[in-house]
Amino acid sequence: MTTVDNGVNVEALLGAREVLKGAPEAAAFTWRASSKWAHGVQSQVKIQNYFGLGEEQSHKSESVFDADHPEIFAATDNAITPIEYLLVGLASCLTAGVASVAQNRGIQLRSVEADLEGAHDIRGILGADSDVRNGFNDIKVTFTIDADASKEEIEALVAQSQKRSAVFDALTNPTNVTVEVA
Repeated sequence: MTTVDNGVNVEALLGAREVLKGAPEAAAFTWRASSKWAHGVQSQVKIQNYFGLGEEQSHKSESVFDADHPEIFAATDNAITPIEYLLVGLASCLTAGVASVAQNRGIQLRSVEADLEGAHDIRGILGADSDVRNGFNDIKVTFTIDADASKEEIEALVAQSQKRSAVFDALTNPTNVTVEVA
């Protein structure tokens, strides 16, 4: 039998799942981001610390993300738009899920690519039409996966990844968001 190695430590993930079944308070995570306005519509977001497993945690290093808007929005186009970061999050979450599920099911991956398109009518954010929503109307994700598996097994990998994706869930179900001024 060939050993499958997609770089995912499934044993650790399954072990954590079992431990957290008996300690749900440890499963309560708080992810954090801190944003600072730069100029115009450009901002910079930093991520370093979070809370999980009952205590403060820290990533190995701080991650910095710049956000801007394209020149066609009368901006400087120094970075991707905030709504494009939703596509980044969705693509990376679903792809991580595919790798994890494939590892757990003993399927060797050779390549996983995802192409995403988000349909967005910007009349909403511009205030040109109050009946048009501000966010995406729909998002299409198309996976191209090369693996030691049948088409049906690959489709099942993607379906399970979608089922367990935190980002997919956040985008497709209402999430309470509170915005306040300190």
